[in-house]
Amino acid sequence: MTIALAWLALLALFALVTWLGKRLRLIPIVSQLLLATLGLPLLMLWTTPLGLGARELLAPVWLEPLYGVAFCLLLGHILSDVVDLQLEPGSLQIALPSFFIPFFCGLACAFWLLPAQSGLADIALGLLFALTAIPVLFLYLQHLGYPAAKIRQLLQAAIIMDVLCWLIFGLAQGSSNPTTLLWPLLAAGLPLLLKLLPLRSARLNGSCFLILLLVMQQLQLNALVFGIAYLLLLTALRLPLRLPLPAGLLRWLQTWLAVPLILAFGLLQIDWHDAWLGYSAWQFAALLLLPIISKLVGNWLGLSWAAGQRHAYAGQWRESLLLNTRGLTEIIFLNLLLQQQIISPALYFALMLMGLISTLLPALAGAYPNAVMHEARSRYEVS
Repeated sequence: MTIALAWLALLALFALVTWLGKRLRLIPIVSQLLLATLGLPLLMLWTTPLGLGARELLAPVWLEPLYGVAFCLLLGHILSDVVDLQLEPGSLQIALPSFFIPFFCGLACAFWLLPAQSGLADIALGLLFALTAIPVLFLYLQHLGYPAAKIRQLLQAAIIMDVLCWLIFGLAQGSSNPTTLLWPLLAAGLPLLLKLLPLRSARLNGSCFLILLLVMQQLQLNALVFGIAYLLLLTALRLPLRLPLPAGLLRWLQTWLAVPLILAFGLLQIDWHDAWLGYSAWQFAALLLLPIISKLVGNWLGLSWAAGQRHAYAGQWRESLLLNTRGLTEIIFLNLLLQQQIISPALYFALMLMGLISTLLPALAGAYPNAVMHEARSRYEVS
């Protein structure tokens, strides 16, 4: 009972910080990242002597299934956006440099700057360097008043980058154990059976998607490969998809329950006494700065290529900063890697802090007005 009350208090603290952030015109994910990255370590240092340490908070048997449900809701929401893609040449020109320059920079960082780790962890680090948060980017562009065509181009570029990320990681992970690919791919063939049904229900397709995604996650199979393959097959068969929960309820669950739970679950696995000792000062600085710098360079080159000129045009650096935002997409990927013990808690913490800085950087650099931080009145509010 004490542990359950502690979790309720922790979620209430996230809710309070989110509410206060809205009054300061911060989007929810920024407030939650600030509390998780900066406030939670201080809170744990204070509560551990009271017998409420991370080990006790992570002990309940009901916690992991609850985390699995929250994780699949968020991953399903992101993947359903990622595969909804109508390719434009300009988007591809932006995406390729914006993805591959930070990706190879991340690989170089893993090989030459960090302690030896698995090949899959090296690839994952490169992918974390290259990610862009689709929902956060949408919010920023929307509040800046970008033309619809420009919003579509930049969002499609971000979607291409995330598709590349999920596919590369899924294939790299599955290559070492083919059965982790076989069963997800077989399950992803379900739309072929749904196509034969006389009544084609978007909610049935969405319900099957979320249920199977949760099964893959609980069985520690490749949920990413399943999710992408399932949704791509739905798109190819022209079958509709709608998540089973109403949009308003889904936003509420994501903002007030799923995101705080995922952040807390991941960060509680870090030993805060040793988190700062996992890397030297220059290694820690490299993990904070190199993803941002390489991503900005890739963004700028991609935008220049799409514009057909070498010199910066008005707003190009602002768009480079906006394409550098991380947000919820990186949180999902980081928690997936930590849960599967692919990355260390120290690397998790460093990259979580990098994601917070990247998400705040456009505001700190004056890349967009304060109005951009106002709460969004759209389905992307949570991210």
